[in-house]
Amino acid sequence: MIPHESLRRFLAEDAPFGDITTGSIVPDIEGRAVILARETGIIAGIEEALFLFAECGAEGRSLTKDGDWVDPGQHILEISGPVHGILLAERTVLNLMGRMSGIATATKRFAALIDSVIPGARIAGTRKTAPGLRFYDKKAIILGGGDPHRNSLSDAVLIKDNHLAVVGIEEAIRRARSISRYRVIEVEVETAEDACTAAKAGADILLLDNMDSDSINKALLILKDAGLRERVAIEISGGITPANAGSYAGCEIDLVSSGWLTHSVKNFDLSLEMRMALRVIKI
Repeated sequence: MIPHESLRRFLAEDAPFGDITTGSIVPDIEGRAVILARETGIIAGIEEALFLFAECGAEGRSLTKDGDWVDPGQHILEISGPVHGILLAERTVLNLMGRMSGIATATKRFAALIDSVIPGARIAGTRKTAPGLRFYDKKAIILGGGDPHRNSLSDAVLIKDNHLAVVGIEEAIRRARSISRYRVIEVEVETAEDACTAAKAGADILLLDNMDSDSINKALLILKDAGLRERVAIEISGGITPANAGSYAGCEIDLVSSGWLTHSVKNFDLSLEMRMALRVIKI
C-alpha cells in the first residue's frame, strides 16, 4: 500500500502556499497533458503519479504499467483536468517517477550483469536511501527484479562490525537467537576465519563485506571443508558496482547487495507536455 501521507508531504514541499506562477497567469481552464519517456528503461512510479494528480484534482490514465520497458517518445500517462492541478503536480510526479524509474532500470541491468558473472545470484538493495524515500526506492528495486533486502532495522537481525566491536561474534549470535529461535540471523564478517566462527555459532546468512574474490573463495573453501557451506547463505557487499562486478566471476555466492542502486541513482528522463485546453472553467 502506498504511504499516501508522504506523497501529500511531497506536494506540500513543492507548493506550500500554492503555485503563484500558474495562479497568476493561467486562467481556470481544463486541459490535457501527456507524460512521455525520453530514454529506454523500466518505468516505475505510475501508481504514485496517479495518486498525486488526483490529489490536485486531475485524472490520470496509465498507458503502461509499472515494471514495463519503455522507449524514447513512448507515452506513459495521459492526464486531464484543471490545468492548475496538472501543473501543480507536474514536478513532484516527474521527480518521483524519474528517481524510481532510474532505480528500476539500474536494478534490471545490474541483475542481468550479476547473473552473467555469478549465475543464480541475486542483486539486492541496502538501507542507503534518501530519508523519506525508502519505500519508493525499495519498490523500484523490486520492479527492476531485485531483492529489497531489509526495509528497516526492525525487519531482520543483521549483526555488523560496530555491533561486534562491543559484543563478540558467538555471544552476539547467542543473544540474538535467545530473542527468537526462528528469526533469521545475518552476520557481517571480513575474514574467512570469522565466517567460519559465525557459521559454527549458528548464523543463517554470512555477509562477506569488503572482501575481494580471492578472500571470498578462501572463505567458501574453509566453510566447505568444515561442512558448513550448506548451512548458510552467502551475501557479498562493499562497493560493488557494475564497473567491478566482473571481478567476482566464479564466486559461488547467493546474493550481492549494493548501495549503488540507490545512493548513486541516475534519474530516468521523463517529460510532461501540455496538449490542449479542453474548456474554460471560469473567466
